[in-house]
Amino acid sequence: MSKIEIFDPAMCCPTGVCGPSVDPELTRVATAIFSIEKLGKDIKRYNLANEPDPFIQNTEVNKLLNEKGPDCLPIVIVNSVVTKVGEYPTNEELAAWAGVDVKELTPQKPKTSLNIKLN
Repeated sequence: MSKIEIFDPAMCCPTGVCGPSVDPELTRVATAIFSIEKLGKDIKRYNLANEPDPFIQNTEVNKLLNEKGPDCLPIVIVNSVVTKVGEYPTNEELAAWAGVDVKELTPQKPKTSLNIKLN
């Protein structure tokens, strides 16, 4: 099983729904990570604003931050190897690394619909 770590830039929340506008990319990533966690897979996400220790302790992340600054974030590490720098992984990449079907990372629409008639 793969170990996935995502090192986020400093932000107030990982979902992208706070602040003046919603960031759909952060919402997608948060949803995918939640789904992977729910399936019992090993995935961790660190926020530079709230959890600076992992950024200091991971030598590769620390090196990238010292060389390129915070613009290199997010950094994705899979099985201790830097896999992606400066952008979030796609759902397909996350699914492959976690060993799950990509369909499990996409929110499902309700299977039944309600018909409501208003008078």
